[in-house]
Amino acid sequence: MIKVLLWDIDGTVLDFLASERYAVKKCFEIFGIGECSDEMVDRYSLINKKYWTLLESGKITKPDVLRMRFEEFFISEGIDFTDIDALNKEYQVRLGDKIFFNDDSFELIKRLSNKFKQFAVTNGTAAAQERKLRVSGLEEILDGVFISDKIGFEKPTAEFFDVVLSSIGNYGKDEIMIIGDSLTSDIQGGNNAGILCCRYNPEGVENNKNLRIDLEVKNLNELEEKLSSF
Repeated sequence: MIKVLLWDIDGTVLDFLASERYAVKKCFEIFGIGECSDEMVDRYSLINKKYWTLLESGKITKPDVLRMRFEEFFISEGIDFTDIDALNKEYQVRLGDKIFFNDDSFELIKRLSNKFKQFAVTNGTAAAQERKLRVSGLEEILDGVFISDKIGFEKPTAEFFDVVLSSIGNYGKDEIMIIGDSLTSDIQGGNNAGILCCRYNPEGVENNKNLRIDLEVKNLNELEEKLSSF
């Protein structure tokens, strides 16, 4: 019987792409860089995703991600802008300006709080994630938050999940389920930790990593009924 839910934040509970689009455009405005089209944000998003995937595989560090994604983006767009550190600091703040929930997830988590212990598990920066959780109201209904910046390890490493599992209380691994959209971060991490794995997969993308998935949903609200079968 499941007693604990570990929620990924960006891409699962929250629509990260919507926040990303807003934050990039806002930074262009604040720094006077010029016009930022939707197509430009789409290209940035692909670059950003590439560097986070490299981080998850242990090939680069988080500071590398935060710097190199914008460096590559500006070079690829032919934009002469070098104050990357200042822009990135502002970007972390702007990511929390507006909250976009997937599938009315706030109300879902609120309802599930009567049945489960619930925690956030995220690889985002502390500055961005703490603000998102505060502005969204999620920090008030979750039982705890685990951010890789605070822990010192990233999902999907065993070290990240060792900290989580040792902190949430005395539960069996078959009583804990992670819910996330990323195969390489959330599901791989759940596999590494030996806990149950729920993949949030609204687009129906194939599992090409040969990972164990115990439950898959296209809409988060499917969870309310499906969790009762475990």
